[in-house]
Amino acid sequence: MRFLRGAVLVGAPLAVLVAIASPLVADGVRLEPVRDSVVAKECSACHMLYPAGLLPARSWRGMTSTLADHFGDNAALDDPTAARIAAYLAANAADAAARNRKMMRGLAADVTPARITELPWWTRKHERKDRVAPATLARKGAKFKGDCKACHDDAERGLFDDD
Repeated sequence: MRFLRGAVLVGAPLAVLVAIASPLVADGVRLEPVRDSVVAKECSACHMLYPAGLLPARSWRGMTSTLADHFGDNAALDDPTAARIAAYLAANAADAAARNRKMMRGLAADVTPARITELPWWTRKHERKDRVAPATLARKGAKFKGDCKACHDDAERGLFDDD
């Protein structure tokens, strides 16, 4: 009985400390990964499969409406496939789910970023400590600033931890 009382006296404060400190320790970003097989197949055919929660719906709508000139490449799809992808991305966008609102912080309502690297939260997280300096990107094997997988192994699964 004495052991049980001691465990409760130590365990309860420890549980409270962990509950308070865990949001401070878990400074990374966690998003829902793409779960639609068509979206996954089509988008990952040419680049990393970016979770929809990285951009607002207006960005995804703009991007999917101009697939014939997708960052200089022709990524045009048949209308039903393009519509399915656009609907999925918009429904799961940064401004569609409360847990993704972190991405929207500091972004003006009238701004439609075409790239994740244009978002204020991305700049705050990456442009400090030379995280996206040319030498750092080269060392990590990144092809460009938005090449998330170079530094975040689980990026396609929606996990963007700092370490």
